[in-house]
Amino acid sequence: MYKYLFGPVPSRRLGMSLGIDLIPRKVCSMDCVYCEVGKTTKLTLDRKEYVLFDKVTTELDDYFKNNPDPDYITFSGSGEPTLNSRFGDVLKYIKERKPGIPIAVLTNGSLLFDPQVRKEMMQADVVLPSLDAATSGIFEKINRPAKGLDIEKYIQGIVDFRKEFKGKFWLEIFLLPGYNMNNEELDKLKELILKINPDSVQLNTLDRPGTVSNLTPADFESLKRIVDSWGLKNVEIISSVKRDESKGYRKDTEAAILETISRRPCTIDDLMKITGYHIDEINKYLDILESKDKIETIEQNRGIFYQLKKRRTE
Repeated sequence: MYKYLFGPVPSRRLGMSLGIDLIPRKVCSMDCVYCEVGKTTKLTLDRKEYVLFDKVTTELDDYFKNNPDPDYITFSGSGEPTLNSRFGDVLKYIKERKPGIPIAVLTNGSLLFDPQVRKEMMQADVVLPSLDAATSGIFEKINRPAKGLDIEKYIQGIVDFRKEFKGKFWLEIFLLPGYNMNNEELDKLKELILKINPDSVQLNTLDRPGTVSNLTPADFESLKRIVDSWGLKNVEIISSVKRDESKGYRKDTEAAILETISRRPCTIDDLMKITGYHIDEINKYLDILESKDKIETIEQNRGIFYQLKKRRTE
C-alpha cells in the first residue's frame, strides 16, 4: 500500500487514473463549501515541500516496476497540489521516466497568478482548473480563499495561464443552488468563459456531502437550462462514472467498502482507516455505489455516515 500514490481509480474524464497526492490532508489555498475531502485545516498560499520529493519518486519507481501503465497520471488528492514546492520536479521526473503516459493536474487555479507555478504546470498534458465564481462576494462565499487571494488575482492567473499553455485546458465550474446560480453570476461566468476560451467547460455539482451542512446539488434540468442559455458549444454536464463504463473497476474495492459499512455506518475517515484506501479512491467508489442505489447517507453528531441502503418492505 502506497502513501502518496493511490489507485488507479476510475475517473469520469481520464479513464483509469493513477493519483499522486503531494499535500497532507487538509492543506489548501481554499476552503470550498462543497469539498468532498473535508474542511481545510491549514488555509495557506505558502509553497513548501509538504511531501518530500524522494518519497514520492521512490513510490513511483516501485509502481512503474510492478504495474501496467495507467491511462493517466493525475495530480490531485488531499489539497491543492501546486502548494508543494517540488510539484514541478515531480512532473519532470514522470516525464523523463514515462514520457508515454499523459499527465493531468486537477487544480483550483489559485496559484496560477505565480509565474513560477505557471512555468511548472507547462509540463502537464491536461490541466483542469476550477472556476466557481465571477464576483468577489460569491468567491468569498463558495470558495473561502486564503488571505491574500482576491478574485481579480485569481481570474487573471487563470487567464494568463490559458494564454501560455499549449496542452488541453478543461475548465470546471461547480454549481450550487443558493451560491452561484443566480442570473447575474451566471451571465458573468459566461463572460469569463469567453475570455478564458478553454477547450471545454465541465459543469459539476454536489456528489458527496460538503463541509457545510444542508447543501443541495443542482438537478440535471437546471444544469441543462444553463447550458442552453449560454449557447456555448464547448460546455458539457459531467455525470458520475458508471461501473460498466470503467474498464478497471475493481470488485474487491467495492466489496471492501460494502463489507465495512454492512457492519456499521461509517464516515469517510472511518473507511480510510479501516480499508487503508486513499480518500479519492473511497469517494470514487462511493459515487458508483450511490449511483447503483446500494448505499445512503445519514447525518449524525460526528458527521456524515454511509450505510447500506434500507429497502422498503411492501
